[in-house]
Amino acid sequence: MRIGFGYDVHQFSPNRELWLGGICIPYEQGLLGHSDADVAIHALCDALLGAAAMRDIGYHFPDTAGNEYAGIDSKLLLERTMQLIRGKGYEVGNVDITICAQAPKLSQYIDTMRTKLAQVMHVDVDCVSVKATTTEHLGFVGRKEGIAAYAVALIETSATS
Repeated sequence: MRIGFGYDVHQFSPNRELWLGGICIPYEQGLLGHSDADVAIHALCDALLGAAAMRDIGYHFPDTAGNEYAGIDSKLLLERTMQLIRGKGYEVGNVDITICAQAPKLSQYIDTMRTKLAQVMHVDVDCVSVKATTTEHLGFVGRKEGIAAYAVALIETSATS
């Protein structure tokens, strides 16, 4: 078994959709980024890649690659990440994501996020945990300037390896 940790942060930006955990959340702003800026998926990709000792999301999907990843749906990055770790002989044991956002409130979207992430990773929904918290109005998250996400992933040698 191997454990990986991931972290990502993006600032809010007007005229963008808010994508978190693979779903679009109705909100007055989205997150600024080269891709769709889904901080939850980006942190998850880093956790999975880290567990497999395969560097990070920026190494595999760089924002310096011209238009290749511009505006890309982060679910595609997660699919490709899963291909990378499975290609190295690993399978997901479980993942746990914490999204830090003062706004919007996310509790009503958690189950949909879990289901969507499980579908993208081709794992049972019970292997996917998503939680949301605020920072009690402290820091850039508390000032509603952006959203941060943390993720941990447990991977194990797959039975077919």
